[in-house]
Amino acid sequence: MSDDVKRALVAGHADFAAGIVSAVEQITGRGEGLVPIQVRGLCGADIEALLKESLLTSGARVIFTDLHAGSCTMAARRVLREVPGVTLVAGANLPMLLDYALSQNPSAAEAARLAAERGRAAVSVFEVKE
Repeated sequence: MSDDVKRALVAGHADFAAGIVSAVEQITGRGEGLVPIQVRGLCGADIEALLKESLLTSGARVIFTDLHAGSCTMAARRVLREVPGVTLVAGANLPMLLDYALSQNPSAAEAARLAAERGRAAVSVFEVKE
């Protein structure tokens, strides 16, 4: 992994993280900066410890999680109190992570903020009126 890659953790339930990181890699070829964190069978304290260790070993400064009030987000919020300079984005989706992976913004926090905007804008509802 090159030093100029903005690293981020992607944490979620079941195979969410591995699947979405795999999709980013397949679409962009830039999935190497996203570290999937799968929390199957872990309690909140274990998730928190895993996130802290993963931040330290990967150099990531951003955590993307799947659910706003899920166990990954709750653990990440506790980590933010202890590890300064980390940005949390809850409710991650594929357009958001694609935007982050392709961002040329040198600030990981700003790239995450802009990616969150892209992720929100990518949600649409279509319906057929009978």
